[in-house]
Amino acid sequence: MPGTNLTRDEAATRASLVEVATYAVDLDLTTGEETFASTTTLRFTCREPGASTFVDLVDATIHEITLNGTALDVASYADSRIPLPDLQADNTLVVRADLPYSHTGEGLHRFVDPADDRVYLYSQFEVPDARRVFATFEQPDLKGRFTFRVTAPEHWVVVSNAPTPEPTPVAAGTARWDFPETKPMSTYVTAVVAGEYHAVFDTYRGSYDDIPLGLYCRQSIVEHLDRDELVKITSQSFAFFEEKFAMAYPFEKYDQLFVPEYNMGAMENAGCVTLRDEYLPRSRQPRSFYEFRCSVITHEMAHMWFGDLVTMKWWDDLWLNESFAEWACYWCEAEATDFTDAWTGFANARKQTGYRADQLPSTHPIAADNVDLEAVEVNFDMITYAKGASVLKQLVAWVGLEPFVAGLRQYFTDHAYGNTEFTDLLAALERSSGRELASWAEEWLQTAGVNTLAPEFELDDDGAYRRLVVRQTAHPDHPTLRRHRLGIGLYDEVEGRLVRRDYIEVDVEGTTTEIKEAVGQRQPDLLLLNDGDLAYAKIRLDQRSLDTVIAGLSRLDDSLARALVWGAAWDMCRDAELPARDFVALVLGNIGDETDAWGVTRIPASAALAVNLYSDPARRDELRHTWERGLRSLLDAAEPGSDQQLTFARSYAAAARSDEALADLEALLDGSQTVEGLDVDTDLRWSLVGALAARGRADDARIDAELADDNTISGQERAAAARAAMPTAEAKERAWQQAVLDPKTPNETARSVAVAFNVSGQDAVLEPFLERYLGEVEHVWERLGAHKAAVVLQYVFPTVLATQATLDRVDAYLASAEANPGALRYVREGRAEVARALAAQAADTAS
Repeated sequence: MPGTNLTRDEAATRASLVEVATYAVDLDLTTGEETFASTTTLRFTCREPGASTFVDLVDATIHEITLNGTALDVASYADSRIPLPDLQADNTLVVRADLPYSHTGEGLHRFVDPADDRVYLYSQFEVPDARRVFATFEQPDLKGRFTFRVTAPEHWVVVSNAPTPEPTPVAAGTARWDFPETKPMSTYVTAVVAGEYHAVFDTYRGSYDDIPLGLYCRQSIVEHLDRDELVKITSQSFAFFEEKFAMAYPFEKYDQLFVPEYNMGAMENAGCVTLRDEYLPRSRQPRSFYEFRCSVITHEMAHMWFGDLVTMKWWDDLWLNESFAEWACYWCEAEATDFTDAWTGFANARKQTGYRADQLPSTHPIAADNVDLEAVEVNFDMITYAKGASVLKQLVAWVGLEPFVAGLRQYFTDHAYGNTEFTDLLAALERSSGRELASWAEEWLQTAGVNTLAPEFELDDDGAYRRLVVRQTAHPDHPTLRRHRLGIGLYDEVEGRLVRRDYIEVDVEGTTTEIKEAVGQRQPDLLLLNDGDLAYAKIRLDQRSLDTVIAGLSRLDDSLARALVWGAAWDMCRDAELPARDFVALVLGNIGDETDAWGVTRIPASAALAVNLYSDPARRDELRHTWERGLRSLLDAAEPGSDQQLTFARSYAAAARSDEALADLEALLDGSQTVEGLDVDTDLRWSLVGALAARGRADDARIDAELADDNTISGQERAAAARAAMPTAEAKERAWQQAVLDPKTPNETARSVAVAFNVSGQDAVLEPFLERYLGEVEHVWERLGAHKAAVVLQYVFPTVLATQATLDRVDAYLASAEANPGALRYVREGRAEVARALAAQAADTAS
């Protein structure tokens, strides 16, 4: 039985048979706290009268099914499908049903704010969850025009894809919102958001039309809605994309709604974008937070053209939607907003997630073979986002920005409000650039894995290059060697700075590429492959270059060049080529002078992982002490009020183990110790409490006291995380119940608990949960649903127990496991991280 799955072949068959005209969706949100009423009127044509098909609907209690005026047996509804027999040329289907509100962030999510008991609803439909709210042909290539009619309490705000109408009273305290018909769109980008939202409005006055803007959030966080900044970024992005795409915004208005307990960063519902309301921070955040928020805003706006206006036919090309929006958001951010160094942040943070994903056993080609919806759920990952964006960035370098943009403009014009495949975009780019791209696509999009580029050289008696070669390698499981456009920088120490003496740009292909331009040049202090970050590849530093950057990476003024060095050193550490203690020395010696926002916040987290997972176990306590003391020194030396100071305070709290350090945390909490410029605000207080809880210095009573001062959903989530981090069997059992066993735990609370569950140094209390974890793998997918299960399986896997015994036990389990493939993916990923940690530990031991 198909269940909630849908195959690509089934979708293709249905698309060949029917064409959608309109959906009219009536939702009554006044029928109770558990369910809502949904009536769908779907009008469509059939190319083969007399044929049969089906519509999708999940978890419904159906009251009526009428097809072309004839009542169908409601008992025919089974397996999330309603059969539609004996179709006519023109058809009208009416389905009346009750459906449950969601508490997992899928379908129509219902949330009651603990701060004031106000109710908030929002829909989340990607990939296949519109069918949790109304009867649908749930596939992207059956677009329709939608008319939503929503009945709700009269004091609520209701928003959808079309402009919001004035509500009509229908009963005491109740009103109805009759939205106008939308432009043609796919079911997954439709939306309904309703509740007691606060709203503010503005207008973007563009070169085509004026665009009404709306910003929405919960009433309890109105003070954190930084309207002016959000409107500025939104307007800058509109101006950029309308000019670059040479096409007006394709919908009538643009609302951005910050919603609670959101699974994703944001969702590109046409004209009705939903975003995590954590993007409205209540406490001070570093610049990297706002840089990322800006990229999310620009990402979703890029989707209005690429994804919403022109949409893929099937989820095989999901990568193209997300990869394009990811590349375009950094393009826009760097050229049109205040975050002009966005590509450095991309190299320091986002691109690193792509490299990591591409080295896991779950890696897959960017253009994955998504045969059904279950495959889509598994492949919707950082290969799709980070690697895809990196490869598109490389394609832009390959064909040139102007031809690339010209191809996009033609693509949007040719396929507006329609559906496409990747070959349609490729054809447009080939015409605009004059380049043959099919072989490029095969090389980069249809193969998996990341290449490594390393320098090999010979020097003459004067210390100049007699020969310089770039050697390309690939993992034996993914042996493809690719073409790369590669920048090579030669840097020398000059008056206390690292200065680029020469830059060489070459095409790298095959196993070895001779760099003839370098012959005769004196060996630099730093030889930097991929200078300029054109290529998607791991790079290596030779020993002289490594010694140079460990001694003084901060002497290198170019932030992007530093990002490439940071990334190379981290790759070498992860690949057991650079001992963990050397990477930690590099970080402690240079992070205090780092200026890139993402470098400041992301690199200490990598160093902490090196300390706790990649270091020699016999000397780990010594390295932990070095790391702890080093962070305290960095905190003391940081400029008051700076991002560095905030990041080092958070990192120091997480690293604190000694009595002296834990006493510092206590003193910061009670105010007996202060650090100039450091505001111990609500979120920093939770960081300190969570760190103390992890070391057995904060019990339930203390957490309760902190929660009493912060009885918000954020406070509840932070309290749950602090309790999960406590080093007792009772605390772990409670956390296990919340995250793994209880499907009623709110999705973001479950995430908070899962993330906090495994704490380095708590081996004795965590060891019994390895068997518990393996015993739950085959059950958790059905119990929690795909999204919550994925989060739990990823974070609760005991990677911190990185021993040979753990590896052997997981291998034995995997040898005969028969669980859901999506669930097994996370076991295999966890196993791979343990194996990587053991190799890194051995390298650190040998150093």
